[in-house]
Amino acid sequence: MVVDQLSDHEVDRLFHALADATRRDIVRRVMRTESSISELARSYPISMTAVQKHVIVLCEAGLIHKFKQGREQRVVGRVDAVQRAQQFLDSYEQIWRDRLDRMGDLLGEPTPGGKT
Repeated sequence: MVVDQLSDHEVDRLFHALADATRRDIVRRVMRTESSISELARSYPISMTAVQKHVIVLCEAGLIHKFKQGREQRVVGRVDAVQRAQQFLDSYEQIWRDRLDRMGDLLGEPTPGGKT
């Protein structure tokens, strides 16, 4: 299960990174197309330094990858990290679905076909 593969620290970094609207938007943008940090900075009403700090948080969470190309710092999204976040959330959804099924069994709700 993916939950076992992610340490508590990794989960904390991942969801901390996604807790900010600007960082979520950066992830959306770089999932579509690779961008330079300066291109990203032009998209927001914040300083270049603030965008760089957001990029660092996203890199540390593994959601994006930053690399140098010539004089530019380029950023690209990491689909695998987003998939890990989705799998983590899916595992919690399954836990709740199982609980709801057990509650239904305990309450004796009729099943399709009329049997209890």
